[in-house]
Amino acid sequence: MANALWNTRAISYQGCAAQVFLFVLLMSSEYFLLTIMAYDRYVAICKPLHYGSLLGSRACAQMAAAAWGSGFLDAVLHTTTTFSLPLCQGNAVDQFFCEIPHILKLSCSDAYFTEVGTLVFSVSLVLGCFVFIVLSYVQIFRAVLRMPSEQGRHKAFSMCLPHLSVVSLFVSTATVAYLKPPSFSSPSLDLVVAVLYSVVPPAVNPLIYSMRNRQLKNALIKIVFLHAS
Repeated sequence: MANALWNTRAISYQGCAAQVFLFVLLMSSEYFLLTIMAYDRYVAICKPLHYGSLLGSRACAQMAAAAWGSGFLDAVLHTTTTFSLPLCQGNAVDQFFCEIPHILKLSCSDAYFTEVGTLVFSVSLVLGCFVFIVLSYVQIFRAVLRMPSEQGRHKAFSMCLPHLSVVSLFVSTATVAYLKPPSFSSPSLDLVVAVLYSVVPPAVNPLIYSMRNRQLKNALIKIVFLHAS
């Protein structure tokens, strides 16, 4: 944002490191919180009578602390590993922010082998959360399909589908950005993928989740019809 306001593309080494740390911290924590939200929906639909005991204020605080703590650890590992590598391929990052894959391209060492420990840790966390989300939604959809009331099924789907859409967009684009082979890399593709996983999910989160609010939904419909007429 500062670069856009001052019309500059320069950033200091320390600023780039801080940007990587904050970016990984926020994106990792976002993913872990999305995992917790999958558990929230599982309990609400599959175990509604136990919702108050399983997801009380203390449990929510502990899960939120675990999400932010895991995000902090992930950010520290990636930042220290990335910026401990010698950069000898210039100092121009071919992206609109300091993204780790593009910083690694500037290193003259075999960065992917150097980062193998950090990558294993991160991939393990991501896969573990992804499997948890998938299993949660398998149980949710099984419970929803057994509901005798069509209104109940519609309410359950309307609660789950926005969250599922954000998770799908976030996971698919982030996976492409960080795990695609270098041979498939191109400036235009990298730019599109980076925008899809770093800008779009946080931007549409408030809109998607607030669509469950009937008053906001009615107001949006009125605005659309006013502009259409």
